[in-house]
Amino acid sequence: MIFILSGPSGSGKTTLRDLLLKDRSVKNKFVKSVSFSTRPRRLGEKEGRDYFFVSREEFFTLKRTRKILEWTKYLGYYYGTKKELVENALKKGKHVMLCLDFKGMRRLKKIYPKETKAIFIIPPSIKELHKRIKGRSLETKDEEIGRRVNLARKELENASLYDFTLSNVNLKQAVKGLRDIVLKKSCLK
Repeated sequence: MIFILSGPSGSGKTTLRDLLLKDRSVKNKFVKSVSFSTRPRRLGEKEGRDYFFVSREEFFTLKRTRKILEWTKYLGYYYGTKKELVENALKKGKHVMLCLDFKGMRRLKKIYPKETKAIFIIPPSIKELHKRIKGRSLETKDEEIGRRVNLARKELENASLYDFTLSNVNLKQAVKGLRDIVLKKSCLK
C-alpha cells in the first residue's frame, strides 16, 4: 500500500510520518519516500534524509527520463517523487509513506488507484499554523509565511476529497490516530 500524508505547510505531516515510522508496530514494514526538491536546504536538513536536493536542470532531466513518478511546483520550487524508490518498495511487499500536496496525491491515486490511501492532516488553527511556520526557520520571511498561510486556507478546502482526515491538535493523539489508520488499512496487526 501507499499512504499519502497531505496538509498545509506546518500541519505536522512530516513530524507525524517520522514518528510513525519509528513505531515498532510499523517500523520494518514501511519505506519512507524521500522526494527530489529544487528548494534550498534548510538549517538541519540532510541530503537523502529530508530531500534529494537538485538544481532545476537536474530536476527536469529526472522528469524527462521518467525517474520522477509525480511532481509539483510549490511556492516557486519543484518537488518530485522518486519512481524507483516507490516501485522497489512495492515489489518487496513493503508499504510506502509519502508527504505530498493535493496535486501529487491525485496523480499517485491515478497511477495506483487500489493501492493508495490519502490522509489529510488538519492543523489546530490558522493562528497555530502561522506560529509553526514562523518557528520552523529563522530564514523564513514574513512574505513567505503569508503565502504559506494563504495557501493553507486553499488546501483546507480539499480536505473532504481525502480518504481520511486527521486532526493534529495533540501530537501524541495524532500519531496514534495515524497508526490506527495505517494498521487497519494495511492489515499489519
